[in-house]
Parts: sequence; C-alpha cells; structure tokens
Amino acid sequence: MRAAFAMRGALFGEIFPDDLRVRLAELVDVPGTVLSGLRGTLGDVEVLITGWGCPRVDAAVLDGAPRLRAIVHAAGSVKGHLTPEVFERGIVVSSAADANAAPVADYTMSMLVLAAKSVPRRIHAYATGGWPAGPYPGVPNAGEAAGLGGATVGVIGASRIGRLVIERLTSYRVTPLLTDPYVNAHQARELGCELVELDNLCRRANLVTIHAPALPETYQILDKRRLGLLPDGATLINTARGTLVDTDALTRECASGRLNAILDVTDPEPLPAGHPLLAAPGVWVTPHISGARGRELRALGEYAVGEIERFITGQPLRGQVRSADLLRIA
Repeated sequence: MRAAFAMRGALFGEIFPDDLRVRLAELVDVPGTVLSGLRGTLGDVEVLITGWGCPRVDAAVLDGAPRLRAIVHAAGSVKGHLTPEVFERGIVVSSAADANAAPVADYTMSMLVLAAKSVPRRIHAYATGGWPAGPYPGVPNAGEAAGLGGATVGVIGASRIGRLVIERLTSYRVTPLLTDPYVNAHQARELGCELVELDNLCRRANLVTIHAPALPETYQILDKRRLGLLPDGATLINTARGTLVDTDALTRECASGRLNAILDVTDPEPLPAGHPLLAAPGVWVTPHISGARGRELRALGEYAVGEIERFITGQPLRGQVRSADLLRIA
C-alpha cells in the first residue's frame, strides 16, 4: 500500500522521528520526505498522512488521487484542510486529536492552579513594588480564596479536552459546572459535573475554562453581557479559539482590573503589538502553545502509525472523523 506525507516540513522529523518511520515502513510503502504540493502527486497513493500545514484537499486534488482510501491526520482538527468532497467520496478520515488533547488539558490545569492563587496578578504587583499582605510572604489575606481545591470552576464544552480537564479536576475535590448542548444532566453527573445554563455558569464560577469548538453558534458566546455576569476577580482561561470571546469587551474588563484572563488563543491572532491585553494586570497571553510541542509531537506520530496499522488490518479506528462530526468539532 502506497502512502505519502503532506505537512509542514519543519515539524516532520519531530512528529515522525526515525524509529517511527521505520515502524511505518513495515506497514506501507512511504517516502522519507514531505510533499510540497498535492495536485498531480497522489496518483498511486492510497493513504495520505497529513499534519499542520497540509495543503487543502479539495475536489481537484481528489480527481488526481483515484486510489486514495484513507487520510490520517497527525495533528488535531481536520476542518482546515479537508473539504466535504473527501467524505462524499467515501475516504476514511482519522485524526490524532486525542493525542493532542492531553497537552492542552495539562496546560489548562496548570493555569487553573496558578489562577486560583492569583499568580498573574501577584506577579504584576510584585514587579511593580507590591507584596502580598499577611503573616508570611505569599500567604493571602484572611478570607481571600486561594488554591484550586473547593473552587467553583466552570467548564464550557465537554469536548475531548474538556473531559480530560474535568477528569483532572476531580483530584482537586472540584465538582465543575458544565455547559454543553450535547450533554444531558445524567451524562453530566456521570462526568462528575453539574450541568447548568451558560448564564448560570458565568454568575457562579470564579474560574472559567473554554473547550468548545468555533462554530457560527459559538461565535462570541462570551460577549459583553456574559463577561459582565462573571464575579469580580474571576479568571477566564481560553485554549479553544479566540473567536469564542468578545475581545474588545474582555479587554475593557481586564484593563479595569475587574477580571483576569489567561489566553492561549485570541481574536485576532496574534494580537497586534501594544494591544492593551498584553500589558493588563492579571492577564497572561501565550502564543498558542498549549497543544503538542517539542517532545510532545512524537505522540501524534505514534497515534497516526497506530491508526494506519488498524486501517490496514481492518480494525476500528480510534480517531475516525465522520462527515456529521464536522458540525460540532473544532
């Protein structure tokens, strides 16, 4: 079976190091290089292995790929490079989104722990001459909430990442508030959550983390009104998509000092130099790094190789993406 790689060349060696390419070569006939373009290059290819930076796979590409049977994506979302024609022609699609979810969940949990101790705001205060009051350095004032245990955490979206975050929160004795239109109250209880409407979540949670996809119906779901519902001093964490939040409204709330935010994604992305969010007390903006990076990239390649083996041997794919999934996935 003939295979080919289509992804950003700079990441190829990290996603598929030498030993993984050897394992892959035992399964399929695959070159050791990455295609620079797709049109006119896939005539005998049956399995296309994609990744970040893959060119768009549209009808014109597919017309030149009569033998293509499967596309295995060694990254997260496939919506950016696969068109509906892929599914209409019966090509099997799989994504390593499960493997990419774990680093994002770990990043989120790290930021939740730090946000619960007001670390971003305390760092800013320390750098500008402030020092926390209390009997010992770093000990909060009496009555001030600190630490994740027992905090009220709101989770927007029981996605792959959202569910991993919920699972991790249980070790901190946290019963998250959850809003997700695809989850009912019984399912939420099984996850260890309390299912609530989004407005209710915003009113009650002092830590809110977003794990919903970017869809027309989720555009700026945290708008000016809902951001205004968040309690004073609440922290918003966004590792999903920047378009889920009204950036202008969030900027005003953070610049005033009423809200805090930890943003790995923004709208626009990146923020322009000198944007007020970049200097606001209580705000950290990171450059879209929560997903797999560096040593974590290997897990994507391992997942993809496993999927190709399952495809060849007729086993169910762990990360199969179907046409209907496109309406609700990231």
